[in-house]
Amino acid sequence: MFIPCFIDQLAPQVGVDVVRVLRRLGYEPDFPAQQTCCGQPAFNTGYWDEARPLAERFVRIFESAEAVVCPSGSCTTMVRNFYPELLAGTPLQEPAEQLGKRVFEFSEFLVKVAKKLDVGARFPHRVTFHDACHALRELRLKDGPRQLLRHVRGLELVEMPYVEECCGFGGGFAVKFDMISAAMGDSKAQNIEASGAEVVTSLDQSCLMHIEGMLRRSNARARTMHLASILAQEAE
Repeated sequence: MFIPCFIDQLAPQVGVDVVRVLRRLGYEPDFPAQQTCCGQPAFNTGYWDEARPLAERFVRIFESAEAVVCPSGSCTTMVRNFYPELLAGTPLQEPAEQLGKRVFEFSEFLVKVAKKLDVGARFPHRVTFHDACHALRELRLKDGPRQLLRHVRGLELVEMPYVEECCGFGGGFAVKFDMISAAMGDSKAQNIEASGAEVVTSLDQSCLMHIEGMLRRSNARARTMHLASILAQEAE
């Protein structure tokens, strides 16, 4: 398992919920304690020399893993799509390319590797799904998470208007362009409310953190939950 910074520092229960789902399906995940940031914040802001040691560290830690499960489309994209470019010309370029084929976003692992759509969850609420940018545009994860939600007992899946629009977070984008980020977040919150959903879920906790702030600011009734936390709700 690779646990992203946002989950490690701000929402550790999501990591626990990933373990609960995987164990329910018969897997016993290993958590290498020496893992740290994948390096994406530095990479995205142009500090490639600072990001490279983190990529090298990741490859060395996980190189022998049969599969790496990560509850984040954003961090999975960093490893799979950008490590080979970041480590080009180094002895770890080839290992990074091979490892990238074995790194899976959490829902992607359930659908494509475990081949499980029904994970034995029950969640009797109206839910809408937010397509996080990296998961949708880099990993092409669109139907898989929705298939998992449709197999949750009691869950009603509804789509929000303009579902593929960015929530406005984008890591450093929210810091550099705070007013634009807030306007995009407000639009997303309005679309969530328009769906009538009680809960909005996604594959990235960073997006949900931003959306949660927008929902609270507008006194919306909807709340946020990572997909792993919904799938961890056991059926009676």
